[in-house]
Amino acid sequence: MTSRRSIRLAATGGPMSAERLPHRPVESVLDERDERVLAFESRAWQHPGAKAEAIRDEFGISAARYYRILGELIDTPAALRHDPMLVKRLQRMRAARAAARSRRSLSIGRPLD
Repeated sequence: MTSRRSIRLAATGGPMSAERLPHRPVESVLDERDERVLAFESRAWQHPGAKAEAIRDEFGISAARYYRILGELIDTPAALRHDPMLVKRLQRMRAARAAARSRRSLSIGRPLD
C-alpha cells in the first residue's frame, strides 16, 4: 500500500522520485519488463542466493534494484489486474515484514527508521 507520505515524497522529489524509480501513471498497463518481473516472482525459490543470481542473469540488475522495482510494481492497479493472487500475496508478505520490523523496533525501545 502506498502511504500519503510516500505519495507526497514522490511528488516533491523525495526518496521515491523519478530519479530513482520510473514514474508510473495510476491507470497504466504493464510493459514487457513488468510482466517478466511478475512471472519471475511467481516462480518458487528454495534458496535466496539462487534467486539473487537469477535476478542478475535474467534482468541484468542487482537484487536490491529488482526489489525496489517489484515493490513499486505491486502497488499498481495494472499489476493487480494482471495477476491478482500473486500481487495480493506479495502485498501480504510485505505487510508482514513491515509488522515484524515494527515489533522488533518496539522490543529494543527505539524505531529502526
